[in-house]
Amino acid sequence: MRPATQAAEHEPPHRLSDYADEVLTVVERIPEGGALTYGDIAGVVGRGGPRQVGTVLARYGGAVPWWRVVRADGRPAPGLEQRALEHYRAESTPLRPGRDGGTVRVDLRRARRTESG
Repeated sequence: MRPATQAAEHEPPHRLSDYADEVLTVVERIPEGGALTYGDIAGVVGRGGPRQVGTVLARYGGAVPWWRVVRADGRPAPGLEQRALEHYRAESTPLRPGRDGGTVRVDLRRARRTESG
C-alpha cells in the first residue's frame, strides 16, 4: 500500500485504504490517449461506485493520470476541464465536441481502454 501525503510534518503518515490503493492502481494502468469513467473503475475494482472513485481521486489522485478518468458523458472533473484538455491534446486522446458547443468531451467509444485492452 502506498503512503498518503502527510497533513503536517509532525504527524505520522497514514496509509491508504486497500480500496483507494486499488482505485489508484487501475488509474495508473490507463494508457496515454485512453480513458475510463468513474463507473468503469468501480467495476474493475469490484466494489464502490462512481462517487467513491471520485472521492479517492479528489483526495489522492494528484500523483496519477487523473485526467484519464471522466464522467459517463466523457466530461472531465468539474473545474479541471482546461488542465485536462491540455493533457488530452498532448496524449492525442480522441475527443468529440460538446453538446451545443459546450465543453469538449472524451470520445469514450474510442478511448475506453486499459493497458491490457
